[in-house]
Amino acid sequence: MELGAVPMRRYGRVPASAKLRCSSHGYGVNMVDVVLIEDDPELSDALSRALNKQGYPTTVATNGLDGVKTVVERAPGVVVLDLGLPDISGFEVLKMLRPVSSVPVIVASARHDDADIIRAFDLGADDYVTKPFSTAHLAARIRAVVRRSSVNVADELRVGELRIDRASHTASLRGEELTLSPKLFQLLAHLAERQGQVVSKKELCTEVWDLPYVETDKTVDVHVSWLRKALGETADSNGYVRTVRGVGLKLVDPR
Repeated sequence: MELGAVPMRRYGRVPASAKLRCSSHGYGVNMVDVVLIEDDPELSDALSRALNKQGYPTTVATNGLDGVKTVVERAPGVVVLDLGLPDISGFEVLKMLRPVSSVPVIVASARHDDADIIRAFDLGADDYVTKPFSTAHLAARIRAVVRRSSVNVADELRVGELRIDRASHTASLRGEELTLSPKLFQLLAHLAERQGQVVSKKELCTEVWDLPYVETDKTVDVHVSWLRKALGETADSNGYVRTVRGVGLKLVDPR
């Protein structure tokens, strides 16, 4: 679908996406949630529907301040940002975002002037596309910034609002740092690396504890219980850690 097919005024983005799930795609890059900051309802609706069809769950923010708030709260995979917003400019959004977030930002604007493009990059934009453009073109840009970003922040794992930083050996949930023992951190990181996949207790014993699996050993069960407590959930709460009876465990985005 060509964006020129709808009334083109501004198209922007917001960092975050409620319901963002990573799923495999034929291009070798995991799908990520997109936040679109756009005040034009017709345009934002057309873009969000098209991106959702391409496998990018998309959340829309209609002004710059709401967009910044959404990014901080939801930590999306990619932000698509319009420059002409009703409250503050896209340039101001970039200024506010960069001290608190390294999320990849694609500026999508009808502005063609070199001065605007250079200013956007200087303020921290990762890419810049000019309207009109097709959603296939935008999706390709999204894949490209995700690839670059995955190389640069390979030590950070994200599952929903859960962040695991292997470099600093820290984890946080909704921006609050979790208190985890070294072994609980290893357990969480191992599950996060395989998010959405069922991991057997045998694998956890050998990979996290470096021990042979003994069916009567409750080491994994006890640590999973502690991990759930650290995340503020129980076995019955349908939270991040899910038990698949008779098979193992998996870490999922519960949103």
